[in-house]
Amino acid sequence: MYSNEYMNTYSMLKMEKIINSLGIFISLMIPMMTLLMIVIIVARYFFGLGLTSLQELVMYAHALIFLGCAGYVHHKDEHVRVDIFYRAASYKYKNMVNIILTLLFLIPICVVIGYFSIEQISMAWQIKEGSTEAGGLKFVYIQKTLVLLFPFTLLITIIHKFMSKKWN
Repeated sequence: MYSNEYMNTYSMLKMEKIINSLGIFISLMIPMMTLLMIVIIVARYFFGLGLTSLQELVMYAHALIFLGCAGYVHHKDEHVRVDIFYRAASYKYKNMVNIILTLLFLIPICVVIGYFSIEQISMAWQIKEGSTEAGGLKFVYIQKTLVLLFPFTLLITIIHKFMSKKWN
């Protein structure tokens, strides 16, 4: 059959493909969100139209971009951090900081967000939660489901980094 090393390599390639595909696909929504905002602004200030459903669609797109691209940005090591000490540090020190802070903060945050959001998402789906705004979208339950993208993509990235020994 297949060796364990082959399966690990295959798994790592699959995880990296998932991370990159999600990140690239979701980041393509940024221009769409920008165009929607332009339409909303033109409609409001030039034609006096309030487009509540489009405004909410922009919020949905923003949530998808932020929550879905978190793992991709972390994978590319482009996430925001305080670089006062980190920037000039050695590669070994940076790896140690990344491992410790991932174990102390990032994994627990992913677990907490994932665990506590499941009940809210479940309730939203049960009642098919809709917008409270007149003319708003009736799909708030779908937007709430996007919250799970955040811990999912970050945990895949963390597992990938540990398996590929990028932090060793």
